[in-house]
Amino acid sequence: QVQLVESGGGLVQAGGSLRLSCAASGRTFSGYVMGWFRQAPGKEREFVAAISWTFSSTYYADSMKGRFSISRDNAKNTVYLQMNDLKPEDTGVYYCASRVAHRANYDYWGQGTQVTVSS
Repeated sequence: QVQLVESGGGLVQAGGSLRLSCAASGRTFSGYVMGWFRQAPGKEREFVAAISWTFSSTYYADSMKGRFSISRDNAKNTVYLQMNDLKPEDTGVYYCASRVAHRANYDYWGQGTQVTVSS
């Protein structure tokens, strides 16, 4: 059974940084894409960033480029999201998800980790 477990969220002041982790288990993730999404209160879930497990290609939402960085550690089966220069509008629950590379839909999701940015 695939499991994705996020950690690293918390309360931070505007301008600060956090690094989120997503520990993946239950299968080999070669050929998968790992993504980060977030959901702010009262808003729909939105795409943040993604990384190809095999090729390390990265993708970002335009509003996150330059501030957020996604990476992975194959040995630890873990994906990271480094978030810098955080803003109050970055507040929300951050989710890790996985999909098969040639498919559009993410089929496994973690439980989420709360990020709160105070002004």
